[in-house]
Amino acid sequence: MNMKLNYKTKFIRIKLNRNILLKALFLLIFLFNCNLLAQNTKNPRTFSGMIVTRQFELVPNVSIEVRTSDGKFMTTSDAEGNFSLSVPNEPLSVKFSGSNIEPQTRIFAPTDKTENLQIKINYVMPPVNESVTIQAETLTPEIETRNDTIYKNTLFGRDDQLIQTLNAGINAGQHEGGGKSLEIRRFGFNLDHGGVNGGLKILVDNVQQNQATQGHGQGYLGSLKSLSPELVEGVSIINGPFSAAYGDFSGLGVIQIRLKESLPQEFTARIQAGSFNTYRGFFAYSPKIKNVDAFIAYEPGYTDGPFISPLRYRRDNITGNVTWKYKENEAIGFKFNAGRNNFFSSGQIPLDLVNAGELDRFGFIDPENGGKVQLGIFAAYYRKEWKSGATFKADAFVGRSLFDLFSNFTFFLADPIYGDEIQQHDSRLQEGATVQFLKPYKFFGKQALLTIGGNLHFNQINVGLYPSISRNPNRKFLPENINNPDVLYTSAHANVNNYAGYIQNGIDFYNGHLRLEMGLRFDYFTFDVNGFELGGTEEISRDEQDGQDNSRFSCNQFFNLNSSCLNLNGKESAGRFQPKLAVTLSPFERFPISFYANYGRGISSQDARGVVRNPDAPKISTTDFYQTGTAYNTRRFSATGSFFFIDRSNEQVYIPDDGSIEFAGRSRSYGFEIRTSAKLNKFLSFNGSLTQVLRSFYPGEFSTSNSRRRIQVDSAPHTVSNASLILSEFRGFNSSLNWRHISNYRLDGEDDAIRAAGHDVVDFSVAKRLKKWVALNFSIDNLLDKHYFETQNYFESRTCPACNVAERIHATPGYSRAFNIGLTFRFGAKE
Repeated sequence: MNMKLNYKTKFIRIKLNRNILLKALFLLIFLFNCNLLAQNTKNPRTFSGMIVTRQFELVPNVSIEVRTSDGKFMTTSDAEGNFSLSVPNEPLSVKFSGSNIEPQTRIFAPTDKTENLQIKINYVMPPVNESVTIQAETLTPEIETRNDTIYKNTLFGRDDQLIQTLNAGINAGQHEGGGKSLEIRRFGFNLDHGGVNGGLKILVDNVQQNQATQGHGQGYLGSLKSLSPELVEGVSIINGPFSAAYGDFSGLGVIQIRLKESLPQEFTARIQAGSFNTYRGFFAYSPKIKNVDAFIAYEPGYTDGPFISPLRYRRDNITGNVTWKYKENEAIGFKFNAGRNNFFSSGQIPLDLVNAGELDRFGFIDPENGGKVQLGIFAAYYRKEWKSGATFKADAFVGRSLFDLFSNFTFFLADPIYGDEIQQHDSRLQEGATVQFLKPYKFFGKQALLTIGGNLHFNQINVGLYPSISRNPNRKFLPENINNPDVLYTSAHANVNNYAGYIQNGIDFYNGHLRLEMGLRFDYFTFDVNGFELGGTEEISRDEQDGQDNSRFSCNQFFNLNSSCLNLNGKESAGRFQPKLAVTLSPFERFPISFYANYGRGISSQDARGVVRNPDAPKISTTDFYQTGTAYNTRRFSATGSFFFIDRSNEQVYIPDDGSIEFAGRSRSYGFEIRTSAKLNKFLSFNGSLTQVLRSFYPGEFSTSNSRRRIQVDSAPHTVSNASLILSEFRGFNSSLNWRHISNYRLDGEDDAIRAAGHDVVDFSVAKRLKKWVALNFSIDNLLDKHYFETQNYFESRTCPACNVAERIHATPGYSRAFNIGLTFRFGAKE
């Protein structure tokens, strides 16, 4: 018995020990797993990458929500589409979403790669700016953008420097040294002040800056003088007439400048001073009000420039905005801008006298050149969005401007006694309205977007050309000039109205790898002119004059002067369709390359005075723009290359300087563009571009000296390039080193020896944040002190009453090296 009991006791003990051992083993395994989990929790991993479209375009403002056992982790992609956050080392559920983006959720296991990811998203509709202004964006690599970084960190000593920041193959130069609109040259064409040879359309908050039937030139861009750079939110550049949202003056591209609706700080002040007696300020107040974005800003400025006869350029601008977001999906806004400027200038001077040492390059012949401008504009905007992504926008504006420009291009050519000074006057009231509706929808399961819109733009203009002496417009009525047909006096009242409607539709195929976009626009113009030209070469009989309109703008009032006179009275109209087509192909899922082809027809209306004077000539010119190329985009490097072919129709150009009409035949231009951008490290980046025109010519016109040689398009460079090295947020420093280049170019269509000199100019700027609320700014314009000329033209002039008439190059000098220093104060951060 005792032996059996001992055996059973021993067996029970062994069994108990085994159970204890098993439980201990399970406990150890459990503790080991807990330790691993704790270690993983203590050693989180990084979840990072870049958000792109199917065409590998970078997508900002995408919301990334990561769900874990510890809760939610949130972040948003930055301006370059990048995101990064720290997450636990466990299975992750990640949701990507945003405005007008198809949401998607992805699962990541602990063993999956979570760094340097490339996340592709699909738009329900292309990105529409969140402001209340209408902005037509299309998903094509040929749209360039500029953010507000350069505008808030750079000191602008000259207001026209803002255009130079755009680059994009645009060469711009001053005629008068500061106060006058720039002369624009692009793709081998000279656009004068923005409205001929295809035109370059510029808008500020959807208000067209090009002025039709302007006192100094069609499509004049002088209204940009009231723009304060610190208020620029961003700039979009469409490199051709590829969007149906834009019509007149869009032949060689569209620039959309969007202003801020509020400022990050409640109080902002910038004071700066520099070379050539330059002073400038910027003062803004932006209150913090719930559901309201608002600011009011004032910008004063003054400079004498490097000229022997001081520029005396004074500028004052006031800008304001109020946007009320009274519902989550609705907003209404009101914007206003007022500006004035007064200036003297040295004009364009003869280079042969400069080269001979008879005239300083900053010298002058007529010291009375210059002008004065006053303008104001008030606009209202409305926006409504639906949950489906559909968006409706509408805006309306009214503007008033007074413009007087005094110039003397030819000195004593037409009037050897008193000189050729003229006053060009433009008093203008304009109204406009735009509506736009964007509707995303599915087309047989494919994502599509329909855009429908319309525009109205009305101009009532009092415009004239008055011969003057020392800014007194009485030279025509002096005894020596009453019968001088070369001394022209004109005055007219013109009503120019533009009515337009458009439709554009884009469809994505093969999960976004192929995008097809088509559009059609129609513009209709009416021209109504009541005026006269006194002293021209065309005469009209008394009987003919009696049969014409006897309003205050007629020749009848001048019959006692026994001078030739031509009535400019008439009504004309014209319309044009403008088709658009764009194809983008991104064949690979991972390799970030896209191929694209764009076609668009742009138009340019003609000066109403030329239309009624020669009604059989073209009232609207057309520009057919063909473009094909490729784009490669990665996180640190991107490049695009394209080939362009431009075919322009015949064009009638009214010359407001002397009342003449020039008829330009059909013209063509072709070449290529290359743009690149590289992020060298966290702080340093490089970007550059090259626009190369291979040929620009009139296909149906041949030289008088050689019947086999075509006449070339002149007065625009064939090579335009730029490069920038940019330092961002390095220990409080922001800096840029910018280089721009244009080649020399011909100034005569037949004689290749008559050429304008090219130039290379380098600018430098740096900003240092001294405290959270103050920054020091410093810049050097024309760092290497290059001697160059901004604008060069070839024509006849006589430099003194007894001098001989000569054909020569006339030019406006570029500024010599200029230093600027300033302080920027920001108080009351809103976030």
